[in-house]
Amino acid sequence: MAYNVREMLNSFVGGLENLSATNGEQVGAFMGLLGAAYEPKHLDLKTKELMSVAIGCYNRCEYCIVYHCYKALETGATREEILEAAMVSVAFGGGPSMAYTVTLLKECIDEFEKDFK
Repeated sequence: MAYNVREMLNSFVGGLENLSATNGEQVGAFMGLLGAAYEPKHLDLKTKELMSVAIGCYNRCEYCIVYHCYKALETGATREEILEAAMVSVAFGGGPSMAYTVTLLKECIDEFEKDFK
């Protein structure tokens, strides 16, 4: 199955913006939690984004994979680092995590890494 990962990324980000119009307090609370969790402290942002890619693959959350792959590349993560992080999810999630790694995640890297070169 081919994905349009750029469309998925835009749909997710746009969906958050649209939902804010009617549910701003809840979206704001969610975004505040994310902001606090991703604030660099003992772990840098790149590490947290790599963790998020792995968690997305483990949970089979397509939008999480797309968004956090983009954000990982934005922080300077390489293809190799992203795939290595995803393989940790495969160790825990087995075949389903592998399936998302070799399909959706690969398509994300192929599409988005050129944005940061």
